[in-house]
Amino acid sequence: MRRLLVTAVAAMIAMTLAACGLQNANGFIAPAEPGKIKHYDSLDGVEITVGAKDFTEQLILGNMLATILQTAGADVTNRTNIAGSNGVRNALLNRSVDISPEYTGTGWISYLLHDDPVKGEEAQWKATADEDKEKNQLIWLKPAPMNNTYALAMGPAATKKFGITKLSELKDLPKEELTFCVEDEFYSRNDGFGSMLSEYGLELGSSVPKGQVLRLDTGVVYNATAKGECNFGEVFTTDGRIPALNLTTLEDDQEFFPLYNLTEVIQEDLLEAHPELEEIFAELNPLLTNDVMLDLNSQVDVEGKEPALVARDWLREVGLVR
Repeated sequence: MRRLLVTAVAAMIAMTLAACGLQNANGFIAPAEPGKIKHYDSLDGVEITVGAKDFTEQLILGNMLATILQTAGADVTNRTNIAGSNGVRNALLNRSVDISPEYTGTGWISYLLHDDPVKGEEAQWKATADEDKEKNQLIWLKPAPMNNTYALAMGPAATKKFGITKLSELKDLPKEELTFCVEDEFYSRNDGFGSMLSEYGLELGSSVPKGQVLRLDTGVVYNATAKGECNFGEVFTTDGRIPALNLTTLEDDQEFFPLYNLTEVIQEDLLEAHPELEEIFAELNPLLTNDVMLDLNSQVDVEGKEPALVARDWLREVGLVR
């Protein structure tokens, strides 16, 4: 009876959440039982506040952390759906949030205010982790393979027509085929579209005429690329619309784009008091790949599922919880 009641309540919450859009109402945490992630007596009664940003991937990840920590025994407050990166960062700095999912490139460039990314996943993570620990007593756990960075993608027709797989192959295409859909921010950034073209042997305004570049809103870029309004569109590598629209991303074979590997950022004193938290997330992080997040994001953005339940169901699927 109790299990039926819990299931019914969870279903009612999910319906309410779905009706309101991608929201996390009243700090709901999808219930689960211990699996590979066990219950820790040492976490009983320990209050931990999870914070995450207000876009699909972060809604999934924040709810994932909340379910994991609650299952492990902590008394969790779920503050997933904080407005923007700065909102979550400020919450960490003022200690109203104890842990959040974050990206190494965001930490290095947006929070620690470095102009140039560090080459290499390990080096980027270590540089970010070392500086944030020293300056702000925030610990960046060892990151996941998942890297949510910029990419260029082709729609089905362009994929079939060109048969290329790497950005370095763009320069070999006829000039008239170099048509692009990009968002304004990417077009205007110093480390964005123009610099990327230069890195790969092309120049905006000459080998890529400006008239062949459509500047669109982010959401429009994906559909325009899929429909063939341009041959190449700017995307984010874990966006669920990539598989949904049958887009093909090109490899950044000269590693131009910053690395945005995912990990958890946690208050140093909390981790010192409960080092078992590092053990817990060492179970999770190796499983979070681009392919996994593409699928989870697509379940929310394309299929309309609730982020908290998508997160919990995947944790069950891989055996971390039951």
